[in-house]
Amino acid sequence: MTHQSNTPAKLLIPLIGILLVSNAIYGQVKAPVLSGKEKVALFAKQSEMEQTSPFRDMKWQFIGPTNISGRCTDVEAVSPHGSNYTIWVGSATGGVWKSANEGTTFEPVFEQMPAASIGDIAIDPDNPEVVWVGTGEANIFRSSNAGCGVFKTTDGGKSWKLMGLENTFTTGRIRINPKNSDVVYVAATGHEWTPNEERGLFKTTDGGKTWTKILYIDENTGAYDLVLDPRDPNTLYCTTWERIRLKWNDPRTSESTKNSAIWKSTDSGKNWKKIISGLPSPNRLGRIGIDIARTNPRILYAYVDNYEVAYPAKQGETDSYGRQRKDVIKGATVYRSDNSGETWKQVSGLTPEQKTFMERHSATYGWVFGQIRVDPNDENTVYTMGLMLNQSTDGGKTFKSLRGPHVDHHGLWIDPANSNYLLNVQDGGLGISYDKGQTWKFPIKELPLIQFFNLGFDFSTPFRVFGSIQDHGSYIGVVDLSAGRDKVPAKPFEETIGGEGTSHTINTENNNTIYASGFYGQLGRAELDKYPQSYKDLLPNMLPGEPQLRGEWVAPTLVSPHNPDIIYHGMQFLMRSNDRGNTWDFISPDLSFNDPAKTGDISYQTISVFDESPLRYGLLYAGTDDGRIWRTKDGGKNWTEIRNGAVPVKFVSRITASKFDIGTVYMTQTGRRDDDFQVYIWKSDDFGDTWQDISGNIPVGPVNTIREDPVNKNILYAGTDGAVFVSKDSGKKWDLLGKLPFSYVHDLIIHPRDNMIVIATHGRGVWVMDANPINEKDKMRERRQFNLE
Repeated sequence: MTHQSNTPAKLLIPLIGILLVSNAIYGQVKAPVLSGKEKVALFAKQSEMEQTSPFRDMKWQFIGPTNISGRCTDVEAVSPHGSNYTIWVGSATGGVWKSANEGTTFEPVFEQMPAASIGDIAIDPDNPEVVWVGTGEANIFRSSNAGCGVFKTTDGGKSWKLMGLENTFTTGRIRINPKNSDVVYVAATGHEWTPNEERGLFKTTDGGKTWTKILYIDENTGAYDLVLDPRDPNTLYCTTWERIRLKWNDPRTSESTKNSAIWKSTDSGKNWKKIISGLPSPNRLGRIGIDIARTNPRILYAYVDNYEVAYPAKQGETDSYGRQRKDVIKGATVYRSDNSGETWKQVSGLTPEQKTFMERHSATYGWVFGQIRVDPNDENTVYTMGLMLNQSTDGGKTFKSLRGPHVDHHGLWIDPANSNYLLNVQDGGLGISYDKGQTWKFPIKELPLIQFFNLGFDFSTPFRVFGSIQDHGSYIGVVDLSAGRDKVPAKPFEETIGGEGTSHTINTENNNTIYASGFYGQLGRAELDKYPQSYKDLLPNMLPGEPQLRGEWVAPTLVSPHNPDIIYHGMQFLMRSNDRGNTWDFISPDLSFNDPAKTGDISYQTISVFDESPLRYGLLYAGTDDGRIWRTKDGGKNWTEIRNGAVPVKFVSRITASKFDIGTVYMTQTGRRDDDFQVYIWKSDDFGDTWQDISGNIPVGPVNTIREDPVNKNILYAGTDGAVFVSKDSGKKWDLLGKLPFSYVHDLIIHPRDNMIVIATHGRGVWVMDANPINEKDKMRERRQFNLE
């Protein structure tokens, strides 16, 4: 039935035929890669491939954006500022960066390591050339990625050595004993998606040669924060958080939670005492951050994500993403101990104004933050990190937000010799303050850490690319080839239609009409030359009693290659509009498993990808985030489920219908949400009835995308968490394409007219490469010109 946009309409799913292809085994299901050690070994094979690749000398060119940065997780510096200007920055997905001149320039020092997701950095207090890096961001969020251990440099970042703990996957904190640099502690938060025993607090006494787990609760409880008493570094305070992340739920505290706590040891971790007197009950404790006052080490502050209910939510009240708001919890709550942790007392949110301030401190995702700092020169000046960087000068009783930097704050360094000097990192990069946060130098544009989710393009001259960026929104940039295909300049990008989780599709006949999804599948249309006045919401409203629409974070949208007025949009249903999104038909049933037990905070059981064959209208393929794969040959009248044989039940990350052969289709799957690094790439020559594994010699995943070359049907491109691969024989053999910094390649296109490869990375921005040396389109043009073909 047809739906008018923005008007209630009765949802009548047509009587669509559904055929389930037999799950007879056509091949053996591949074993997942679940070990960090195995990932490291496989990455070593990938590094060897780089040396032998025939494409090793091809150059990737960074094209921007140059006007914004991206999410960072930690910042450290060599003190005192003035005598030394060295800053180290750890990013969520862009590796480690070092500046020797206080941010005037930065250099990447971690590019060839097997992970670019950074949890924490620690500088040896006795030797600033010795730096420890824990991989794996501990801020459990939609685009956090697993690491593979702890690394150490003894020459200021020129070289690195893996020191172990590969199977921990995420790092909350690293602390070095100031009296003995061989003694190092690592708070390991554990796997993001699955239980594991390699979590808790680890200790080395020989500089990382061997490790001992000195605090372990269970396979669902990790160690998150750690401080050492400056008077006696054998006295440790460690926080633990019991959490598991489900694909449909945020990592929230539940009634059965019992292991979130603060722990104290006075003998370097041999024995521990739980110190939670005065804190909420364990089933109300979420993530906990902790810090100690250097001027008075009996004073500690704990920043608790407090799940005690502040007040119930009103029916119909929505959160930041348009979802029904749940009961409002107290959230960010600061506790103080004046007796070395024996007892705790709440100090924040005790007035009506401050109560409201703290409830809004972390919005609906307090587990992402959990960072607190005490001024090293004033026991009563405290900073907490949430949506904003917040400061208290009265021992935590009153907080105010320090305006200036971006939002979503994750790290703060305070110069011990001068408390006015602050270094702060957030989702916008690095900020520097010389006056205790009153004013900021921000952003530091020399940190190109932009986290793209996706990529679209048009046929303007020069052509433009579109993409959505974590916590920045959607941007548009120009691929300027005027100086040469090997001299494409990096430029600022401009904001455009869409949010931070948006797919973009453009009417390439006019290069002006653009469709953009929003949070969890919201959809809009605009004419770029008249945006934002031309913006129109397109998603139809549902009547009471009808199933509410569910969309993936970056919900897929497509302009039909057969008619620019026909638009497809994927929620749990595949929707089609024949009039540019003004009215809609639902042309599929719910294509997910639609398991009621798997519903929660996160929109799940949705269409993650789909594609229409360029060779036949109505030949459509769709995949879901819960692992189902479908085909229709008649525009949605009949659907056939085509996951079979060795194809596992995994998040479908890309489906690409061939532009050369009508029955050929390619598919990738990602195991990221299963803590799985296996390579899943598939090809079918019979419309998906059977699938061939064409992952070939690609060593390690996950895999995010596959594209077919626009010139040569045997050439394929694949983007993984780490690299770009190319095959010239339909996937039998793959080679690394160029020398790219370790990058999470989320999307890839080959411009059909200009023959440029463009990749969108989640952590290093947008890069381009000339495709002519690969598919020889330029030589084909010359041969046609001289009638040689």
